[in-house]
Amino acid sequence: MAGSGSPTFAVDGTGMKVAIVASLWHEQVMAGLIAGANRQAQACDVDVTLFRVPGSFELTVAALTAAKSGFDAVVALGVIIRGGTPHFEYVSHGVTMGLTHVGIETNTPIGFGVLTCDNDEQAFDRAGLPGSSEDKGAEAMAAAVATVATLKQIAESAR
Repeated sequence: MAGSGSPTFAVDGTGMKVAIVASLWHEQVMAGLIAGANRQAQACDVDVTLFRVPGSFELTVAALTAAKSGFDAVVALGVIIRGGTPHFEYVSHGVTMGLTHVGIETNTPIGFGVLTCDNDEQAFDRAGLPGSSEDKGAEAMAAAVATVATLKQIAESAR
């Protein structure tokens, strides 16, 4: 299982503002991802605002706008299911590279919660729903909050 060995974070995110940008496709899986991200944000005492976009491809521009608007971090949540055409590879690559670019360009942590799955079963298993083995929404939020904290430590240490 891909999630085995994943770290756990106990980060105090008091005062942090995090934007969640989430796709509208695959409603049930997205509900699980968003719920997981919100649970983790609450556990870290983070203030979150949810923004919805039509699909995973649109996450990049929404993440860029959120990062440039002053959020401490952005959590991008989406689902891309492999089909019988190269569309999966193009969208997966574009979203991954786009979100990477957003983080580098804006120096804003991006929690990557975009599921790239071969089938619906894999997506449900990672969505943090009852019976899921993984909670990628919570993991993406935890990673974003922990990275904000680390960046603050780096900046303070350099003074």
